[in-house]
Amino acid sequence: MSSDRKPPSEATARGGIFSRFRRRKVDLDAPAEVVPETDTPSAEGAVAVQPETPAVRVEEQATVPDTAVTRSEPEPEPEPEPDNETAPIPRAATAEPARRGLFRRALARTGAGLGSLLLGRKAIDDELYEELETQLLLADVGVEVCATLIEELTARVKRRDLKDAAALREELRALLIEMLIPCQQPLDLGSGGPRVVLVIGVNGVGKTTTIGKLAHRFQAQGKRLVLAAGDTFRAAAVEQLQVWGERNGVPVVAQSTGADSASVIFDAIQSARARGLDLVIADTAGRLHTKDNLMAELAKVRRVMAKLDPQAPHETLLVLDAGTGQNAVVQMRQFSASVPVTGIALTKLDGTAKGGVIFALCREFGVPIRFVGLGEGLGDLQEFDAELFVDALLAAPEA
Repeated sequence: MSSDRKPPSEATARGGIFSRFRRRKVDLDAPAEVVPETDTPSAEGAVAVQPETPAVRVEEQATVPDTAVTRSEPEPEPEPEPDNETAPIPRAATAEPARRGLFRRALARTGAGLGSLLLGRKAIDDELYEELETQLLLADVGVEVCATLIEELTARVKRRDLKDAAALREELRALLIEMLIPCQQPLDLGSGGPRVVLVIGVNGVGKTTTIGKLAHRFQAQGKRLVLAAGDTFRAAAVEQLQVWGERNGVPVVAQSTGADSASVIFDAIQSARARGLDLVIADTAGRLHTKDNLMAELAKVRRVMAKLDPQAPHETLLVLDAGTGQNAVVQMRQFSASVPVTGIALTKLDGTAKGGVIFALCREFGVPIRFVGLGEGLGDLQEFDAELFVDALLAAPEA
């Protein structure tokens, strides 16, 4: 047992981490398994409705004897208040089993090593810390975040005199949740209309598919909306969005390929105003974050929106592909330098082992993670939940 282990410095953590990877020859860029696409939500997404408890009739209530009133019972001693430092973060009892299972299945690849690491282990020693570092890096949390986690975890284990791996796992769980909680902020567009959601991102991250799923989600909430086909550059982008519009029964405002993107979105907002709609979801062309001229075009779109509504867009949602790993951090850095990003949708978590990049995103930017893509079904775009996410990462692999 190594409770006196000194917290490693960041430089030491970097050197030790990479030397072990050279010895083990771990391939971090192994291709992800392709997940078959399905257009309909699975039955597992349904939430079970609990039957209402029948009211108790007055005449059926038991009569309390008068003698019971005069009986004096000693008052129980008040329970001591929990220590804020040592009390573990409770597990949410209200989380739907289906939703918890959806998170677990989607993150099975990312958490494969973490979930099985502490099974059957008893002692906390240097070897356990080294294996934990390796698994965190394989999950692509990033070197700096990994060093911070190990340093803080080591300090907590020593301070609280923890003895076994089960206690270490609970501390790790609490630490990971604490890191993600600041980014757990659901999207709230406020009242009045129409509200505008501008969806941005690089090529191939799943912007158009995310828009289709968002349309389905907002419709289920009773919102009336229109889609703006602002991606006028990519071949068949307009047609793809129109397919999603037909599937959800949502109108799509579009122009021909090569038209001005800002003009299309302007027309969509005007149309939504005229028809008294609640929401406009605007697609944009995929652009590399290294192309300054394309990034400047986003600023133009925002200026044109402001002519109709000075507060538009009410949400600028950056779509990031979890499979790109730490490159998602670079994309976030470049996009936020050009436009104010107010939320993130992290997609394709079910097809990658690099979902740990979410910790690096939260640590560096603190921008809310609005949604996570957990599958191809319409209902698989879920609101981000820090506790469900961490529990899915640390879940023991299913037999």
